[in-house]
Order: sequence, then C-alpha cells, then structure tokens
Amino acid sequence: KTGQFIAVISGEEEAKLSAQGVLTGWPGAYGLVCDLGGTSLELAEISNGKVGTCASADLGPLKLMDIDKKKERLEYISFQLSHLAKSFVPKNNRLFLVGGSWRALARIDMERCDHPLRVLHEYRMEKKSIKELKYFIKDHGLENIAKQCSISANRIMFIPYAIEILEKLSSVFKSKDIAISSYGIREGMLYEKMPQMLKDRDPLIEACRFAEAKDSRVPGAGKALFNFVKPLFSNSKESQTRLIQAACYLHDVSWRAHPDYRHEACFDYITRANLGGLKHSERVFLGLALLFRYKNSHSRTSFDPLLRLLSSQKIKDAEILGKAMRLGANLWVTSADSEAYLKYAKKKRKLSLKIGELEKKRLGEVSLIRLDSLAKSLKAEVEISDI
Repeated sequence: KTGQFIAVISGEEEAKLSAQGVLTGWPGAYGLVCDLGGTSLELAEISNGKVGTCASADLGPLKLMDIDKKKERLEYISFQLSHLAKSFVPKNNRLFLVGGSWRALARIDMERCDHPLRVLHEYRMEKKSIKELKYFIKDHGLENIAKQCSISANRIMFIPYAIEILEKLSSVFKSKDIAISSYGIREGMLYEKMPQMLKDRDPLIEACRFAEAKDSRVPGAGKALFNFVKPLFSNSKESQTRLIQAACYLHDVSWRAHPDYRHEACFDYITRANLGGLKHSERVFLGLALLFRYKNSHSRTSFDPLLRLLSSQKIKDAEILGKAMRLGANLWVTSADSEAYLKYAKKKRKLSLKIGELEKKRLGEVSLIRLDSLAKSLKAEVEISDI
C-alpha cells in the first residue's frame, strides 16, 4: 500500500487538463487542443485563457490497429470526428497537439523539412505539411525514419494511424495551422491549482526572472537594463517588447562560462531551455541578442543555420539589443538609481547617452568602443552629455 489515492478521470476531464496544460505555456492561446492517447482522442476549446467545450472519442492508434482495411479505418475516423464536431463550431483556428504520437510526427516533420531548431514545444506545422509528411513517410519507410529520428519501435508503429487522424482532424475542424505542445495533463493539473493572478502572468517573463534570481551576479539588474535599452525600441509591438525584457533578465545568467565561449553558452542556453510562451523564431531572436551581448558578430559560430528562422530586420534588431545590453552592463546599469540614459532620434539618426557623475567615471575606453559599435549598428551619430 502506498497511501496514495488513485482517481480514474473521464475523457472530458482529460481534455480539460490537457487544455489547461496548453494554457500554462500559452496563456493567450485560442483554438482547439487535441490530446491523442493509445485508444482515445480528447478535444477541448480554448479562448481568452479559458477552457470551453470538452469532448472525447474512442479514437486512437491502438483502436485503429484492430481495423485491417484502410477504407474501413478511414470511414471509422471520419465517423468519430464528425460526431465530435457536433459539439464544436469549426473555426479557422490553431490546432494544438498534445501526446507522444503527435510529438513523434513533429520530429519526423522536422527531419523532412530540415528544421534547424530541434525543440518540439511550439513547433509549427502548416496544414499543407500533413500531405507532404505522409508522402515522406511512405517514401522513406518506418524503419529508416525510426533510426533517423530516434523514435522507439513501440512509438513508430503508431505513426501511420496518427497521420490518418491528423489529416481528417485538420479538415473537419478547418484548422489554419498546427502547433505542438510539450505541456499536457501534468502541467494542466498544476494550472488548476494556481490562483488567477498567477495564471495571468507571462510564463516567459516569469521563467526569465527566476533564472536571473538564481544565476545572475546582480539579481534585479535586468529591470534597470530593460529601462536603459527601451528607448531604442520605442515603436516596438508588445510581442517584441516582452522579448527585449526577457533578454535583459537573462543578460548575465551565463557569466560563469569561460569568456571565450560565453556568447555560445548564452545562445545554447536559450535554444535548449525549457521556456514557454516562445515561438521558435522568438527563441532564436533571444539567443542571438544574448550572443551579441558578449560578442560583436555572429560570424564563425555554429548557429548560423538557425538564423534562417529570422528576417534580416529581426537579425538587425537582435544585434542592436545585444550591443545596447553590452554597453549597459559595462556602465554597470544595475538599479533604478543608475544615472545612464539612452535616447535615439531615428529620423535624425542621433544616439544620445546622458550620464551622471558616477557613470561618467566608468565611461572608459571599453565603454566608448561599445557605444560606437551600437551607434554603427543604428547608423547614427553619437552625442554624450551630462545629466
């Protein structure tokens, strides 16, 4: 006897918990969550941080393995999903996939399109990818794919059935695109216990604050640094501003790494860290900004293939952010009392640095070089003045 109470939950409860798990990583997510198990499939609507309609069906790879004929199998899938659809209003929304079979499919799709960032959480697939993925599996064979993608023999046997379900699922529910969630029932149970105040917080910012408190030399400096660099990005959208804020919290967490490899440690930390609320392109943006925090260029690094996830403008923005953080860290901008302020007049191409007496003493040769490097990235002239 363990003294633990075991409860068997219904399909609808499982759907709700999986949906809450998705909301743990995407608080503002909207669309349809689909959790595929061995013998069942659960669906739940999410919108505005809430879980809506939940439903379950006897539809899973183990169930489909008992139906030998493909035509009968597809008819069974169609019948089950059409029955489920009566409980939902099909919309052109995102489809969030939870479960091991879906993650295995995503891993295969990454191999198919040579996706440079092998992180399953928040991996996105287009609807047209399903058909291309089906042909890829047919052409390469399950045995070869299992070796290529490091998928177990027990899991790979579910793949043909999972893709049949996904193809019909995206069609019946008119999904605009697909996102993989590594968060599911376990995270959903935690989410259920959270107070609303905690549910409303940004998972990315909270994770970065925690990392700063745990690993940086001066916990709390990230907030001051964010205020320092913010004038350079005054016209940024909220989605971009939160990335800038996250980078500032993380700017010093890799300080223990050897100086020659610190830029690589930063990039590696972000691209592999267990962070929620972060698309793959945003993950690379953060990593690149932190690389520029310690290095003046991304050339001669092993990370260049990942940069194809970013536009040329995003690469430039990451460079500017990284160099601004590099300057702020050198001026020891660590608290609200720090008297060092940046001002950027974009039309006039003028970068101004206003500093107090204490910061003026720290404005040595290295700081001036870093200020000049930032100005060159902005294609701006520099002006230094006293406060």
